[in-house]
Amino acid sequence: MNLPPKEQVRQSFEKAARTYDSAAKVQRWVCARLIGGLPSMLIPAVILDAGCGTGFALEMLGLRFPAARRIAMDFSPAMLSQIKALEFGVAGDVEHIPLCDDVVGLYWSSLTAQWCDPMALAREARRVIWPGGMLALSSLGPGTFVELDETFALVDRYRHTIPFQPPQVLEATLEAAGFRDIRIRCEPCIAHYKDLKSLLQAIKFVGASQIGPERRRGLLGRHAWQQLEAAYEARRTPRGLPLTYQVILCYAQK
Repeated sequence: MNLPPKEQVRQSFEKAARTYDSAAKVQRWVCARLIGGLPSMLIPAVILDAGCGTGFALEMLGLRFPAARRIAMDFSPAMLSQIKALEFGVAGDVEHIPLCDDVVGLYWSSLTAQWCDPMALAREARRVIWPGGMLALSSLGPGTFVELDETFALVDRYRHTIPFQPPQVLEATLEAAGFRDIRIRCEPCIAHYKDLKSLLQAIKFVGASQIGPERRRGLLGRHAWQQLEAAYEARRTPRGLPLTYQVILCYAQK
């Protein structure tokens, strides 16, 4: 899987720390859907939010599991600094978690997996979950940002989004890493924006403006931008310009 360099991704999220919450509507929706699929009988004593961002999932998890100790982890110190009432925070990479083995009852990670090597993430997740503990993870699948892909294809030959892996790859990876009772479901989420500038700004404000390794250097020229706007305008609905997220919700046990 051809992903942007990790340091490039980190810098993008560092820059977005102060604007993240203002633009993270889809991210909150995904967290709500992910937490809604947790078993009603689950009572974890320790929760790790791996790739916690500014921490709004920690608030949701605190309401669901008020007695649990919640560990916030992100590879962006700037994101961690935005968390209010932080119980315990650690700067760390989901591919190299700075925790001991078998220490968390619930490993939670929402919309981080698409930036990572899937096997490295799965192995580290299983390592830190104690026996019988649970993984709850969301990611993005093929068809995410399809409108951007198709519209940019009319303007240049560069890939402007990262590759998104199908849910079958995630399931196979988790199984190979030793997880069992894997449950996966996919749900589309379509956000709408008043214009193309607002749409692209929303992506940038949550730190997800990374693009493929064959990226075009510099900004689009005026003529290319006008072409892009006109092509995307053809997709306008009564709610605005659409942008699709193909959300993957995954649950598994160690």
